[in-house]
Amino acid sequence: MRYYSTRNKAEGVSFARAALTGLAPDGGLFVPEVIPPYPESVRSSLGTMDFHDIAFETVKPYVHGEIPDPVLEDMVHAAYPFAAPLVPVGDRLVLELFHGPTAAFKDFGARFMARAFAYLRRGEEKPLHILVATSGDTGGAVAAGFYGVEGIGVTVLYPKGRVSPLQERQIAGLGGNIKAVAVEGSFDDCQRLVKTAFSDQDLQKKQALSSANSINISRLIPQSIYYAAAAGKALAGKTDLPHEGSPWASPGAAASPRTWAFKPGQPITFCVPSGNFGNLTAGLYAMKMGAPIRGFIAATNVNKTVPDYLASGLYQPRPSQATISNAMDVGAPSNFERMIAQWSLEELQRILQGVWVSDEATRRIIQQVHHTQGYFLDPHTAVAWQGFDQLRGSAPSCTDPVGILATAHPAKFAEIVEPLTGPVPVPVSLKQVMERKPLAQIIPVDISALLEVLC
Repeated sequence: MRYYSTRNKAEGVSFARAALTGLAPDGGLFVPEVIPPYPESVRSSLGTMDFHDIAFETVKPYVHGEIPDPVLEDMVHAAYPFAAPLVPVGDRLVLELFHGPTAAFKDFGARFMARAFAYLRRGEEKPLHILVATSGDTGGAVAAGFYGVEGIGVTVLYPKGRVSPLQERQIAGLGGNIKAVAVEGSFDDCQRLVKTAFSDQDLQKKQALSSANSINISRLIPQSIYYAAAAGKALAGKTDLPHEGSPWASPGAAASPRTWAFKPGQPITFCVPSGNFGNLTAGLYAMKMGAPIRGFIAATNVNKTVPDYLASGLYQPRPSQATISNAMDVGAPSNFERMIAQWSLEELQRILQGVWVSDEATRRIIQQVHHTQGYFLDPHTAVAWQGFDQLRGSAPSCTDPVGILATAHPAKFAEIVEPLTGPVPVPVSLKQVMERKPLAQIIPVDISALLEVLC
């Protein structure tokens, strides 16, 4: 498999080169030359296959010839000791992506990427430095995934005062080979600083740089796995029992009869809380590979650049606005460049609907779902839940499966959720995080300040 820049398809590179450099030399994002289809034997068995087998079959064609099959098998088993259960909640399905060590969906990409980097850099003497901007959960997942990995240092930039206290502890509470930088600006400012640093020739000469945002193809591809696994289950009419750590108000609430049963044999529609659009792009990859997916709903907060694009055909990035769903506070989503490089506007409008949700509506739906279903939503998942409600008139009928991506455990946003619902059950992994003391270096929105930190 070869990879090309979204801005120049004249020269292809290997998976290793695309992953380890992160951003293409021309500032574009790496994309695969083709999105490989699943073999028919795999596509027809997604509803019965083990998650690790789906992970192996999903990633395999993208790394063929560079990561041997036995090594890849070990990678996916080591990366995913946790599940991605698909559970019925009320009249829809919820894909719980928060059962990893940092209680957010970013664990799926970051943990695979850390293991891939370690393998691809075997025998290298020059240390690798990963530079990443985060609007919330990416930083914690990358920090946890790469913590203690020999020969790799990580610097995480996050907008000062715009991440939750728990997120800050995940980002800035590890130390060791993980350095945290709080930027006096927005996530978009952090992202611009990272991109500018990557283009600094003097810095490139001093150290090997790579990224770990969803701009890195090695983090994006593994996120296709849980879409394929969930879509296969839904087509087969299967769901999972609640797992330990599922945010039900009580065990009785989880066991209560569901109010809606979807028809087996129907492809699922996923409603995806969206910020930088890496998660949504991974879903598009899964659909293109052959996972039984009808389409997607991209649900954003007031930072609605992509929903506006889908409605008007005009892409107009803008400064981000702070909301209670802070990980989605992105006014210029990086992965939009991948989307339009691989799908036309007409194709996107056919398979993707956009919707945006206010903070007021987000709070209201958190309270409502807790009251009626006994289930806790974090603010990002709530945006997706409410986004589907707002589009219900034009979305699939209630006999077709609709999956809400639950991208973070609600305990990560207790300061927002608990005033609306009361105490949120806290998983063990997050209890341990709250004992950390965050230590971050504060810098202005100034590339010279960042370079001083890095050099």
